[in-house]
Amino acid sequence: MTPPVDKRARPRNLQARSTLAGEAAAAAAEVESALLPPLDSEAAAFFDVDNTVMQGASIFHFARGLHRRKFFTTGEILGAAWKQAYFRLVGVEDPEHVAEARASALSFIAGHTVTELQELGEEIFEEAMAHRIWPGTRALAQMHLDEGQRVWLVTAAPIEIATIIARRLGLTGAMGTVAEHVDGVYTGRLVGDMLHGPAKGEAVKALAAREGLDLHRCSAYSDSYNDLPMLTLVGDPCAINPDAKLRAHAKEQGWRIHDYRTGRKALRAGMVVGAVAGAATGTVAAGLALRGRRR
Repeated sequence: MTPPVDKRARPRNLQARSTLAGEAAAAAAEVESALLPPLDSEAAAFFDVDNTVMQGASIFHFARGLHRRKFFTTGEILGAAWKQAYFRLVGVEDPEHVAEARASALSFIAGHTVTELQELGEEIFEEAMAHRIWPGTRALAQMHLDEGQRVWLVTAAPIEIATIIARRLGLTGAMGTVAEHVDGVYTGRLVGDMLHGPAKGEAVKALAAREGLDLHRCSAYSDSYNDLPMLTLVGDPCAINPDAKLRAHAKEQGWRIHDYRTGRKALRAGMVVGAVAGAATGTVAAGLALRGRRR
């Protein structure tokens, strides 16, 4: 369950929004009740999701599933398809894309219930996400679990999606972007801001304080230079499928680097046009099919 909504004036300062987003994510983090108490209670691992645990952006896969259920138009999903292709093949998060994704996500969930989105998330995970989990990253998470440590996902994706992914992978819990809801219905606003960049660092600090973690004994994994606020908090940072800036930084700092994209890198440049065209063609085809059925 997400925390109760505070209806007082929302902070406008970016740092204040990041802090509020991090605290809200930590407060909303759920721990599977069936899990045994950790053998190593002071150490944990934190994993980014998009392009770290899962190929591509989880919010795009979720949005595509909602498109199939007629939550929004073909034109809207076409724009998302381009951003997804860019993200997957270039491996760099564009701040404008992130902001647009936030606005789009909030617009399509406003007025829907938390229960509805959770149920759809379960269906869409099976349809579009389960087969996109990177086996190498999954093995790293399992290694921490086997060592008696807790493992949390930390992602800009909605907390509802993050929690489903964590539960399906057998992880401890998840922290994600918290959308405001009143009486179980989404308002179309966020609690704070997206759990992105500095907000991830705030979430990890808040969770560490709550759970009694020693961050020097913790690990963190991400593909993005934008996640340095989280990576630099822990004693064992690791770059997974890193973008160019994070790869350079990780090498300079002597961090571990794992790249599970080997075997596709040489094809990446040639795939850009094909992938974008394929995403667009598939989306347009879906739109035409929907239009045909309506007629």
